[in-house]
Amino acid sequence: MTEPIHRYGQGLWFEEFVEGLPIRTRGRTITEADLVAFAGLSGDFNPMHTDALYAQTTQFGARIAHGALVFSLATGLAYQLGVLEGTVIAFMGFEMKLRAPVYIGDTIRVEASVSKRRPLPAAEGGIVTLEVKVLNQKDEAVQKGEWTIMVRSRPSAAGEAPAAPSESQGAPSDAD
Repeated sequence: MTEPIHRYGQGLWFEEFVEGLPIRTRGRTITEADLVAFAGLSGDFNPMHTDALYAQTTQFGARIAHGALVFSLATGLAYQLGVLEGTVIAFMGFEMKLRAPVYIGDTIRVEASVSKRRPLPAAEGGIVTLEVKVLNQKDEAVQKGEWTIMVRSRPSAAGEAPAAPSESQGAPSDAD
């Protein structure tokens, strides 16, 4: 398997996202403040997330993090690695399965690998599909799925950076 590439501050070009490339993030602990802030931001005040007494009566026995919160934190952890810094054109889609609850105090991290790539010369980049697992501190997959991103190609030898299409003007649509 290919070793992870760590070049902080400069993302990977499309050509560097080779199939099998592992991407591993550091961990992040889920806090009470995370649940409260996400409930306020999203408007999702489901008592499973916000009511400790109610949550004790459920099969989980305690409050659990919103699945969308865990997904959002996972994308942030991936971005913090720097592999997308300045090279990602668009986050095009995702499919995630929620496999296990995430509790306050759990620490999550992301393990991903490049599973597919498709060049898009007209967009001066390509599409990269990542197989993604969000793991807890016990190495249990709490979320699992695919992320699809569009990434810029390496600049030409002339030193000019390729022009990135805006999401509304040049990025492929669902019909592509």
